[in-house]
Amino acid sequence: MPQTSQNPVSSVPNLAALLSVQNVGARTKYDIFTGIANPADTGRSFGGQVLGQALMAAGSTVADTQALHSMHAYFLRPGDATAPMVFEVSRQFDGRSFSNRRSEAYQEGEVIFSLNASFQIPQEGPVHAEQFDISSVPAPTEIPDLETTLVGDVPRLTAIKNRPVDFRFVEGPIYTEALAPHTKQHVWLRTKYELPENQLLHRAALAFASDYLLIEPALRSTGQSWSTPDLKAASLDHAMWFYGDFRVDDWLLYVIDSKALGSNRNLSTGSFYNREGKLVASVAQEAMVRISA
Repeated sequence: MPQTSQNPVSSVPNLAALLSVQNVGARTKYDIFTGIANPADTGRSFGGQVLGQALMAAGSTVADTQALHSMHAYFLRPGDATAPMVFEVSRQFDGRSFSNRRSEAYQEGEVIFSLNASFQIPQEGPVHAEQFDISSVPAPTEIPDLETTLVGDVPRLTAIKNRPVDFRFVEGPIYTEALAPHTKQHVWLRTKYELPENQLLHRAALAFASDYLLIEPALRSTGQSWSTPDLKAASLDHAMWFYGDFRVDDWLLYVIDSKALGSNRNLSTGSFYNREGKLVASVAQEAMVRISA
């Protein structure tokens, strides 16, 4: 069951608010939405927020009977974290079972992000989902949270601890120090606030959360950390598939693996399992990662 008694500190933003979009009207064949800014210490918009808002905008233009089942996106330009986003949603296709939307984010008249998403009316048929042996990893309650693990009031660490998602790292976090080289990691996650009963929001929230960690297996594979001097990293593209309903305010296990690293690009894939070990979503991302050999 989702948490009901957590009381996150006031500096932790409400994820439902961060991903909310406002419809400001249609222009010719486009639906126009705006999404709020979330200032960051880097000055750049967090890709996960742009991704989540783009999904919320696209999903707002399909029938309530249709559920998001896949999305493919490209990060084109860095965004300004102090400025709101404008989203143009194109209604590309509406069929009896499937609908497709393109959702593009703009700032100062330039497109910075482009996403295609597909929605489907759920249908009856054979069901299969990969199972993960949850007993093979510690429970999230057995792993210290980042408030405990990251000690100090350094602005960067404070910003990490104030993220709206609670991450519990089975292999340990690599924010301040490197660990033994490895290409895979297991992380429990859930939002720090309970979210409304809205599957589109939960899927957008999972997309938001997924973008924080997909580069980490590349760092782990070379025995480096987020504190590596002169590290430069940025998401290039992002794809996700959803296999059924879930809640992001209840614990999900995120298993991430670096598949290939070369030419300053890393490909990582990830799987999300609920507390019963059932696969509920998958993700793949290629990112620019410039680190020393």
